[in-house]
Amino acid sequence: MLNHAQILYCLEEMGHMFPDAHCELNHSNPFELVVAVSLSAQCTDVLVNKVTKNLFQKYKTPEDYLAVPLEELQEDIRSIGLYRNKAKNLQKMCQSLLEDYNGVVPNEREKLETLAGVGRKTANVVLAVAFNVPTIAVDTHVERVSKRLAFCRQKDSVLEVEKTLMKKIPKEQWTLSHHRLIFFGRYFCRAQKPSCSNCPLAHLCKEGKKRLK
Repeated sequence: MLNHAQILYCLEEMGHMFPDAHCELNHSNPFELVVAVSLSAQCTDVLVNKVTKNLFQKYKTPEDYLAVPLEELQEDIRSIGLYRNKAKNLQKMCQSLLEDYNGVVPNEREKLETLAGVGRKTANVVLAVAFNVPTIAVDTHVERVSKRLAFCRQKDSVLEVEKTLMKKIPKEQWTLSHHRLIFFGRYFCRAQKPSCSNCPLAHLCKEGKKRLK
């Protein structure tokens, strides 16, 4: 595995490549963010943004999501994968927000994870982006890049990847590193066609070296 200095070098290079790395889910408050991140499971941010453009005009509060029949909400997010289940979770989440948190999105991971459709990754994104709490949310891009570049072990679970990155990256850089890893994985080190021949990190990447043979 790469050492601390090599990992920080990789993240710095990613920063040069993507100086504007940020959360690409459109939102204007913590509630919209938690909705958007919940909808993004197994779905692209681009598609989620297309759906939430109208969704956030129609639904402003948790009460709004509960004021319509489930079938209507399903139709409003129909173009998103797993829309039936996501619609159910949205209404359950809104019910919990009203009953347990006075309609306000909590800023603690344990409380966020009590909401329907909100797992550790979603909670970490909300904490980092909405509340400026240092976290590393491990999505498919972060996991792939971290394993390809040997920041962690290939056999590591998602939680193990997160814990390893937290150990090897200074806390004040967690959120920024999360965004850089996502952009690098989404736009450069893609799952099917990574740009190994143009990669400034190829000399540190065993998988990249194999692909370039």
